[in-house]
Amino acid sequence: MNSTCGSLTYATETLPLGGAGKKGLTGEWGAGRDLGASAPLPTTGRLGFIIRPPHQLLSLLSCPGLRIPRFSVLCAPPRLRTMAVSSSSWELPLVAVCQVTSTPDKEQNFKTCAELIREAARLGACLAFLPEAFDFIARDPAETRRLSEPLGGNLLEEYTQLARECGLWLSLGGFHERGQDWEQTQKIYNCHVILNNMGSVVATYRKTHLCDVEIPGQGPMRESNSTIPGPSLESPISTPAGKIGLAVCYDMRFPELSLALVQAGAEILTYPSAFGSVTGPAHWEVLLRARAIETQCYVVAAAQCGRHHEKRASYGHSMVVDPWGTVVARCSEGPGLCLARIDLNYLQQLRKQLPVFQHRRPDLYGNLGHPLS
Repeated sequence: MNSTCGSLTYATETLPLGGAGKKGLTGEWGAGRDLGASAPLPTTGRLGFIIRPPHQLLSLLSCPGLRIPRFSVLCAPPRLRTMAVSSSSWELPLVAVCQVTSTPDKEQNFKTCAELIREAARLGACLAFLPEAFDFIARDPAETRRLSEPLGGNLLEEYTQLARECGLWLSLGGFHERGQDWEQTQKIYNCHVILNNMGSVVATYRKTHLCDVEIPGQGPMRESNSTIPGPSLESPISTPAGKIGLAVCYDMRFPELSLALVQAGAEILTYPSAFGSVTGPAHWEVLLRARAIETQCYVVAAAQCGRHHEKRASYGHSMVVDPWGTVVARCSEGPGLCLARIDLNYLQQLRKQLPVFQHRRPDLYGNLGHPLS
């Protein structure tokens, strides 16, 4: 079922586990794909929302004839987050994926992100994901270097306070970090930072694959002009939603990285991104679904969207993909957020039904994506 009213679009799956008459989702939620009789569906159902813009959410209440689905967090008072209720779907962790249009204005970027994070907290999310370059997108390498900060700078302190205020874990998808070698190199790291709900930094990953490409119609990208590649991968970090493997944008093109993360215990892979207008339509969803299917992980991809300044624009289409490869939540056009529940029981069930990691043949092709030490 798909419904739209005001600023809210939602979709629910109410499909039986067997028998005839199953239908795929339509519109933004899957273009009417036939899920097939053998597709393993979670018994609790799956639910995703699109919300844009967040301050218009209350228009939902005045929409005549709108039927809120049984598992919708919107019909639950905040106290129900910790109450036992009849449906197990309420017990599944809810994550929020934020989509923004960063500019060189760091103060305005923070205000936009903070509004989405507070909305995510109001809706009951335990973790909010921000895209790559959530802090700013500069016009050139010189401006990037000028606007960058160390992890102990003012901007991260603001996000630390925001995490504490909202009681929310934050995935800060790509922070322009002045590292300890800043004075020597005058270059930054593209750093993915995880804050817990107390505002503490619990994980950092510095992007290892830099995007130095020339795509006709999209303009050249030379990330290495201002950025140093990270030296290592980060072991998956335990969060209220599951064990998260950290990556950034261009990293999604290297399946060895995702295979290493899943062999180290990842249940959720996250690819905060700023995809371009040419590679986005061609590769974005295909790559994210491929990473989900081959690793049997949830994939969460918060994205930049729209025009940042006269030199750059991004594709958007932030989404969550489940371990079967189904897009279960997707942002609409423009800044906003989408929500999805993470069902780790479903993930484990799928891995038992389709035990691909037990069937690998490293004796034939080596161990692609060596497990992290």
